[in-house]
Amino acid sequence: MSVFSERLLQLRKDRGVSQIAVAKEIGVSSRIYQDYEYGKSEPKMSNLVSIADFFGVSLDYLTGRTDTP
Repeated sequence: MSVFSERLLQLRKDRGVSQIAVAKEIGVSSRIYQDYEYGKSEPKMSNLVSIADFFGVSLDYLTGRTDTP
């Protein structure tokens, strides 16, 4: 599992939301979002920004460049 997928999973669990809910908010299918969490694929930049905005964290945090959300 990548740093990105681990952080994505943890952020979602910490906020108590489902994969389906996050996928809907960021505008992707639930299958695509699952692939992000399972480390099977990485989001394009626009989806990455939407994920960061949804969870209120920086892109650097999502990608493992910093430990400060």
